[in-house]
Amino acid sequence: MSAQISLTLLPSARCLFDEPVQVKVAGLRSNQLVTLRARSTDERGVVFNSSATYCADGSGEIDLNRDASLSGSYVGVEPMGLLRSLKADTSHKYFYKDKALEPFVVNFSVHEEEEGGILAEATNERCLMGDGVMRVPVEVGNIQGVLFTPPGEGPFPAVLDLGTLMSEKRASLLANKGFIVLALPIFIGKPKLERMNLDDFEEAVKFLQNQPKVGSKGVGVISQSKGADIALSLAAFVPGVEAVVWINGCSASAVLPLYYKNRQILSALKFDMNKVISTQSGAFIIKYAMHDSLKEENKASLVPIERASGQFLFVASEDDFNWDSKAYMDEMVDRLKRHGKENFESVNYPEAGHYLEPPFGPYCHSSFHGFVGIPVLWGGEPRAHAAAEVHLWSKIQEFFRTHLDCDKTETESKL
Repeated sequence: MSAQISLTLLPSARCLFDEPVQVKVAGLRSNQLVTLRARSTDERGVVFNSSATYCADGSGEIDLNRDASLSGSYVGVEPMGLLRSLKADTSHKYFYKDKALEPFVVNFSVHEEEEGGILAEATNERCLMGDGVMRVPVEVGNIQGVLFTPPGEGPFPAVLDLGTLMSEKRASLLANKGFIVLALPIFIGKPKLERMNLDDFEEAVKFLQNQPKVGSKGVGVISQSKGADIALSLAAFVPGVEAVVWINGCSASAVLPLYYKNRQILSALKFDMNKVISTQSGAFIIKYAMHDSLKEENKASLVPIERASGQFLFVASEDDFNWDSKAYMDEMVDRLKRHGKENFESVNYPEAGHYLEPPFGPYCHSSFHGFVGIPVLWGGEPRAHAAAEVHLWSKIQEFFRTHLDCDKTETESKL
């Protein structure tokens, strides 16, 4: 490595996962072409890489906030492009970073040429938990999750984060913003379930309401994919659910019937494997495999959101290849309007795919679907998808702060 060449991450090499960093290189020759690389290993030991070629300015400097990539994993000005474009060497890999205690570690490096030696490097630690946030595993009754509490006395608004499988990422990042969050999976492992029980999730709502630092009048719920119809059902049937963020899901009880207080309240909207579409990549499009929820024989599966008194934020990606999320969202908006309801807002992202997550993580094009048992395409144009994640993350926080009022506001946690 050259002693004169430096790679700097601003404002700090250590930051929160959802914060951007400014990547700058100095000490190069005027107009020198170099390759910038990023490398990270996920929690399953899979290595992800990205690269981009840049030309230094007349002063021998490169600033990713200002300068355009000429070739590589992306082209153009994209300050966080090296993170967004991290990709495994093998196909259909999702970057697993779901445990909050360990940071997302990325090594940035500058190379003389495409395969040249390292001229400079720096390591970015992207933490999921800010200073003072408490993480407590919860195993009470039917609840198996993790509770995140912000620093300070509170009171804080409470949010239930429903994931298809267990993930602490979004919950811990929301705790950094001043929310008490319980991360809870819809499925534990890969069970062969015959039904879903809303009582289990009602138990989680009551658990949150009983936390001593909770000050919101009701509980918020954030959900995506299969968890989205569970969130709708909580709003429709369970008291105290005041704000629901529904992201790229279904408007009916997808795949499994829903039970509450030992009786079936919603039938299952079934899935037809014959309607799965194969692609040359080896991954499949499953978007059109769900039965039509509006057909008379399937209407008993629709979640009666018109009976909910809480607020809804509906979020749909138009390029979602997993669900026809935009159609489900439009149906719900039309239904609420017909019932004279105004307790909702909606946002759609034309070029985003299914996996809308907190910003600045690697974009996932395709991965193995554990419940369908095949690799699937998730959809989305990578750059537009990344921009949607940045916009949505701010929107989610604003929505919950608006509809989960507390007596006083606590400041956000910092590293």
